[in-house]
Amino acid sequence: MKIRFMTEADLEQAAAIEAACFREPWSFDLLSSGYKNKWNLYLAAEEDGRLAGYGAVCVIAGEGEIQRIAVLEEFRRQGLGRKLLDAMVAAARNRGARAMTLEVRESNEPAIKLYFSAGFRTEAQRKDYYRNPREDALIMWNRSI
Repeated sequence: MKIRFMTEADLEQAAAIEAACFREPWSFDLLSSGYKNKWNLYLAAEEDGRLAGYGAVCVIAGEGEIQRIAVLEEFRRQGLGRKLLDAMVAAARNRGARAMTLEVRESNEPAIKLYFSAGFRTEAQRKDYYRNPREDALIMWNRSI
């Protein structure tokens, strides 16, 4: 599995991953807009020329915000999410980030365990942040990346 920066040519596959992984997937247009934003970094996990997952992180003023980590079902539980997360943290650090944050559904135990294992800690909660179904978000931080 190879982790690399995404190219514009990867956006179609990233949109398909979004549709497979999220109840409220980002559209191709939203992905494309985010990809072109100078503050964002998009990374891809590639296996035999096909995207198995991707991640998006925004870096502004010394802080990174993980916007997405998505891994196709058939590639889960193989450490790919951790590889993407580690690569995103390293890329954000290279852009000057010294702390990182994210939001996660409070019921998403696998993601929470992943983030916790990478040094993120829950610092706050956003009530009714998610829809479909309505659910709170945990706000997690790693303040020393």
